[in-house]
Amino acid sequence: MSRTTVALSFAFILLCPGCGRDAGVGGATGDAAAATSAANAQMAASLPLGDRQGFEDAARGLLARPTGKILSADGAVLVDLDAWSFLDGAAPPTVNPSLWRHAQLNANVGLFKVTDGIHQLRGFDISNMTLIDGKTGWIVVDPLTARESAAAAIAFAREHLGNKPVSAVIFTHSHADHFGGVLGVTSAQDAAARGLPIVAPQGFMEEATSENVMVGVAMGRRSGFQFGKDLPRDAKGFVDAGLGKGVAYGTFGILPPTQLIGAKTEELTLDGVRFVFHNTPNTEAPAEMTFEIPALKAYCGAEILVQTMHNLLPVRGAKVRDSLGWAG
Repeated sequence: MSRTTVALSFAFILLCPGCGRDAGVGGATGDAAAATSAANAQMAASLPLGDRQGFEDAARGLLARPTGKILSADGAVLVDLDAWSFLDGAAPPTVNPSLWRHAQLNANVGLFKVTDGIHQLRGFDISNMTLIDGKTGWIVVDPLTARESAAAAIAFAREHLGNKPVSAVIFTHSHADHFGGVLGVTSAQDAAARGLPIVAPQGFMEEATSENVMVGVAMGRRSGFQFGKDLPRDAKGFVDAGLGKGVAYGTFGILPPTQLIGAKTEELTLDGVRFVFHNTPNTEAPAEMTFEIPALKAYCGAEILVQTMHNLLPVRGAKVRDSLGWAG
């Protein structure tokens, strides 16, 4: 299947698990009609569902799993960390079995050890937040979408890893789920007072503001459709968002970078850690970069390299990805 076909199929499956009788769905109840059940059963029989390697990979390094809810200031539920308990056992008739398996893999929520000196927080938002040990604190990579989810994630890390300060911030690219929660890990006043290094790819502010300010209202509304914001979390509603479990629609913020990566390859030392950045514009995002940490033999592919489901044509109206540039 071509990349374009995958992208369009992904958008349709996630938004329309039950779109009416003509789609083979049992009317207003959302129960699967006989045709849907038969098609899903046929697909299940064709898949190697007994292969558990993906589940072992997804759970590797798990240190702690959170519970409860992340709330907004007015008490609205932004993230229900316990919402995915229904994802157990074989796929029900209402859900494509491949999507069900993918949703189970994405439901590994918690604090993970990637390797010595690197931890990740997964499932607190649609993206992951990475913590890299520096000499004096954590270098935070991609602090999620919302202040509330980022604050909850870093608080959870501190419960288990110690109360370390933030010593630098890295935004790998210009999509809101990778910078919008920065005010949950530091404040504008603290960042300015401490001269906190904030590193991003060249063109970051232009792309971030054009996408999230100039057309932010329309894109925010449309993203609710793309990411199933108001669907119930169950086997007849919202199962997964492809990239992750779901978006935290909380308080969005941004801090301007203090250092832009403009060269094709550029080295920078942050809190005693040597980074080698690679500027990769017009790939998964118009402004994007990857990096490696040679001392740890670690590489961050941003969202250019993912094991989850991505898209080329975002329903919310973000710029269409350059598939050739991305693949290259």
